Amino acid sequence: MKFTSFEFIIFFIIVFTIYWFVFKNSIRKQNVLILISSYFFYGYWDYRFLSLIFISSLLDFLLAKKMQSEDNENRRKGMLIISLISNIGMLGVFKYYNFFSNSFNEMYQNLFGNDLGFVTLNLILPIGISFYTFQTLSYTIDVYRQKLKASNDPITFFAYVSFFPQLVAGPIERAVNLLPQFEKERFFDYDRAKDGLRQILWGVFKKVVIADNVGTYVDQFYNNPELYSGSNLALGAFYFAFQIYCDFSGYSDIAIGTARMFGFNLMKNFNYPYFSRDIGEFWRRWHISLSTWFRDYLYIPLGGSKVDSKARLFFNVLTIFIVSGLWHGANWTFIVWGFLNAMLFFPSILTGRNRKYLNTIGDGNRFPSFKEISKMFLTFIMVNLLWIFFRANTVSDAIIYISNIFVESFFTMPTKLGGIPMIVLLIIMEWRSRTKNHALENLQEKRFIRWGGYISLIMLIIIFTGEEKVFIYFQF
Repeated sequence: MKFTSFEFIIFFIIVFTIYWFVFKNSIRKQNVLILISSYFFYGYWDYRFLSLIFISSLLDFLLAKKMQSEDNENRRKGMLIISLISNIGMLGVFKYYNFFSNSFNEMYQNLFGNDLGFVTLNLILPIGISFYTFQTLSYTIDVYRQKLKASNDPITFFAYVSFFPQLVAGPIERAVNLLPQFEKERFFDYDRAKDGLRQILWGVFKKVVIADNVGTYVDQFYNNPELYSGSNLALGAFYFAFQIYCDFSGYSDIAIGTARMFGFNLMKNFNYPYFSRDIGEFWRRWHISLSTWFRDYLYIPLGGSKVDSKARLFFNVLTIFIVSGLWHGANWTFIVWGFLNAMLFFPSILTGRNRKYLNTIGDGNRFPSFKEISKMFLTFIMVNLLWIFFRANTVSDAIIYISNIFVESFFTMPTKLGGIPMIVLLIIMEWRSRTKNHALENLQEKRFIRWGGYISLIMLIIIFTGEEKVFIYFQF
């Protein structure tokens, strides 16, 4: 069930009505409703995969309870290892087994003339498995670290793991933030609900009007790069940068807004990343829930930047980006994408400049300075070139695509300019709201102007709605 589908609208209305008008005086009943609704929401794609999320939730619920009551450190560590192996094992089988078996077979065949005989499995990747696996792992790790008490209520914990607004594409919520919200009474707040609706509207606009429509051009360019001029291929790379941003941040906006309608606060997942002035700032603003997850549960345990040698620092940086690439998909393109990001990021962390830009760009000014524009442009170009590896089917396809950009026809006028006006509107809206949580937050214009803006966005959504396209990050 996709957020932009008619089925979800009906589903949302039913759940929202029961939640606030029938069960408003019972946290327990509200949590049961969320759990049942979330399992229905997830099972709508394929009910068979409900067993995976159930097993993962049950295992970590029991292990965390046992871990908390255990004084022996070795036994506590053993329980954590069981959780890690079980969850990552399920993720590995469904997402990575075929990739690694094919890669080892191919490598062995190139070296020795015959393959190892590894068989591939006919498996369908469960939607959202990377997201809810990391979410439940954060729970057991934090219980082990004694940063969080284990839950005694399976309904509350299962509802936390499967919470439908952010179940299949995040944000990846930590138990320390979201789980306590299931344990306390929630009250309907009209202003919060109104702001949630605004954020949902903005998310749907980004997904339907921008991501889905420029995605049509992106498919044309990437499927047949030899048919297009260098300028059109450069435009295609530009379009994909906004397709993936509007697709994924649009989902996050809808998820955060929907959760707010039910009285929950989810973390901000995107903070206007294309206004970044260097690659370090970009990674603090892009997919924040994943980058901070890797920082806290992988990078820092490896030693982070507080290590004795530059070689170890490079290893830690490279590890986090390679694993981030693999998290996105079982393909060499994602590994190369992660590696190249590490190469761009490492000089800044080596010189201690990775946290240079912690303020809001153009803070207090209506327009950015020429220096800020130059830095934003350069950062965007670097990120844009790396997105080509992310989008291409193979590494060789990415290299061919890039090489076909930088030819004589690069200096011609591109022909597929249909997506530019809406992207310009997006940039203007987000620039003026860059200190806010989303572009429509706290609009101060007069009522008729404000409602004119809402109606205009709704009309654009209706006009541009075409073939329903799945969210890109569902595949991860």
